[in-house]
Amino acid sequence: MKKHLLSAADLSRRDAIAILDTAAELLGVAKRPIKKLPTLRGRTVVNLFFEDSTRTRISFEAAAKRLSADVINFSAKGSSVSKGESLKDTALTLQAMGADAVVIRHHASGAPQRLADAGWTDGVVVNAGDGTHEHPTQALLDAFTMRQHLSGLGQDLAGQRVTIVGDVLHSRVARSNALLLSTLGADVTLVAPPTLLPVGVEQWPVATGYDLDEAVEGADAVMMLRVQRERMNASFFPSAREYSRRYGLNTARMNRMAEHAIVMHPGPMNRGMEITADVADSDRSVIVEQVTNGVAVRMAVLYLLVGGAQDNEETA
Repeated sequence: MKKHLLSAADLSRRDAIAILDTAAELLGVAKRPIKKLPTLRGRTVVNLFFEDSTRTRISFEAAAKRLSADVINFSAKGSSVSKGESLKDTALTLQAMGADAVVIRHHASGAPQRLADAGWTDGVVVNAGDGTHEHPTQALLDAFTMRQHLSGLGQDLAGQRVTIVGDVLHSRVARSNALLLSTLGADVTLVAPPTLLPVGVEQWPVATGYDLDEAVEGADAVMMLRVQRERMNASFFPSAREYSRRYGLNTARMNRMAEHAIVMHPGPMNRGMEITADVADSDRSVIVEQVTNGVAVRMAVLYLLVGGAQDNEETA
């Protein structure tokens, strides 16, 4: 496994299975009276977030603390970044504090790669979402959740049909899922208005379509994406009502899915737009499970990357 986790493309099938298997073992920690392992005791994990986040930041914080790491939470708001400090100077400051891992979310695509390549930190760099580029740990927790329901431990997702619907253009989740699920053997279809499919999508290891009614019938998992209005500076569809009518997942469409098929969403949801409340809260929905699984998957990533670095140092 590579030193950093910057892209889902960094993971071979073997790497991905190792993370998912490790996460399955660590999932039980949350059910213990004392939710702690000593694995990363004495290590420091910095959550470096230049964008607002709830689920991802709290998930990484919980994961690091359950592994007994010391955690420093950095938010761009109220920091020297608001005074004009650069990513380089921020990273060098954290390095001086002895960061063993930096979990970074940044509004600029490629910022985690820059941080890792420039040598501004000696620690592990984990991409927690960069611009519209990637979000590899979200793809891992999505794959973990699918495997729980559709495949099984020790297995990949070969032959499983996954439909990802919505604002693919602005979604780092869609790109990471397309790469990782393809590595794990799944058949991925992206469904979106033509205006919300990125240029070059034909180079992705996926099929594309525009008819949601047709796509849900053959799917084992349907993942709805949030319409990211904050990243839109133009009209990508006529109206919210029209978008919901054509690309929203409602009860009628859910009922066309196979009995075993699951409904997913990376959050946060726009209830009533890309997904109705009754579907989000239905028995088919595994959205809450995705959040629970996110802690275990991020524990596994930190365990294998930071713990593995520690083991290498001790045996050197």
